[in-house]
Amino acid sequence: MKGVAILGATGSIGSATLSVLRRHSEKFHVTALSANKNWQDLDKLAVEFEPDFVALSSVPPADFKPHWEGEWRYGSEAIEAATRSMGTDIVLNAIIGVAGLGPSLAALEAGKRLALANKESLVVGGSLLLNALDHGSGELLPVDSEHSAIHQCLNGRPFDEIRRITLTASGGPFRTWSQESLADIKPSDALRHPTWDMGAKITIDSATLANKAIEVIEAHALFGVDFDQIGVVVHPTSIAHSFVEFHDGSCLGQLGRPTMETPILWALGCPERIEDRGDNHSFNPLRDGPLEFEAVRNEDFPLFDAGIAAGRVGGELPIVFNAANEVAVSAFLEERINFTELVDVVLCTLEKFSGRAVPSVEDIWQVDARARESTKEAIRAL
Repeated sequence: MKGVAILGATGSIGSATLSVLRRHSEKFHVTALSANKNWQDLDKLAVEFEPDFVALSSVPPADFKPHWEGEWRYGSEAIEAATRSMGTDIVLNAIIGVAGLGPSLAALEAGKRLALANKESLVVGGSLLLNALDHGSGELLPVDSEHSAIHQCLNGRPFDEIRRITLTASGGPFRTWSQESLADIKPSDALRHPTWDMGAKITIDSATLANKAIEVIEAHALFGVDFDQIGVVVHPTSIAHSFVEFHDGSCLGQLGRPTMETPILWALGCPERIEDRGDNHSFNPLRDGPLEFEAVRNEDFPLFDAGIAAGRVGGELPIVFNAANEVAVSAFLEERINFTELVDVVLCTLEKFSGRAVPSVEDIWQVDARARESTKEAIRAL
């Protein structure tokens, strides 16, 4: 049996992972669980899965009275300890935000398989992760449905055989909305994703297409392809998850129902394809077709181009894009800014930074902090 540590266990990806593990308890067992502040749900999961220990990234509140009588640990060091646990073979990192970088590095340095759902790790610290991967015995398998699709299509083939990668995007809830209509959007509108059931942050990112820009940067880092070799098309039904075109003209795609449980199972079991009978997972071309594709409306969703441009320049700009977007999304969800202002403050923040190199984790934290403060200033100035 493989030991699995789940970071961000109470979020949408963590919940999907635990659903997979319930069906495959003969192959996997939970060694550690972590959460940010949601100790009540973490407590329930600990009672069910009986890990070696659980970790909260924050100090427990005054009303902290868990039912689970096992070991509780606290703080960022406790989260990273979960990645180094002797009984852990696989670390599934589903932490939201730049806080996931440290645990990602720790997992690879400890020689674990890192099943990565934390996009920010690659966006802000891609070179550091790849260096840790090159110099250690760890593995990195993407959990994003698009990058999992690419990984499956490559099937071990060398990256230099790739002619082009095409990522698919659902287009989000505002795929057909006019630019004029976007100013009146409320958080409740943006959270109604047409095909995926995700957490609030990533759902808003899907609505602005910032998420797809981040995924382009991820693909560049993961698969060693130039930005000019990465394309994006809108695919409203989210059945085709990505395509890889090879130098001989062959193009392979991975298709499946829009559920995160499929890429999670691949990241846990690869190279074995574990038989699974999850609810409504089977692909039926008559039910799930036709496969329709559209161009991205770049002019109506400027964070898509801005994020990719930041990735091309590199240095501190991807860190700034990620940090500014996190702060702006939070302000939008709290209804302190509207949808178009969300875009404006991210673009305003990007203009204040450059492509200066960021060689260390400490430098990343410094740039991240400066970008967050700059974004808050832009919000206050509205």
